[in-house]
Amino acid sequence: MATKVVVIAEVADPKKWEQSFRTHGDLFRSQTIKKPIDFAVLGNKVAVCLRPKDLDKFMEIFESPATAAAMKVDGVKRESVQTFVLDKRMEL
Repeated sequence: MATKVVVIAEVADPKKWEQSFRTHGDLFRSQTIKKPIDFAVLGNKVAVCLRPKDLDKFMEIFESPATAAAMKVDGVKRESVQTFVLDKRMEL
């Protein structure tokens, strides 16, 4: 099963967040993210689904000052960030 990570957070301004989020290609590549990045916006909450090739490298960079700086520019309320590694599957 390919690794998937879901990140949920509150943002100050959803439109500003999306515009800024779309500029972080280099940061995502450094986190070993494969295409595509799926996301949704509901009010002032966002959910992002990422597919890192290397989960350990992803987590290292996700917790780095560079990612914190990008989130600040995006208007992410850092205390609201929740990260889920999808490690279970149910087949139907």
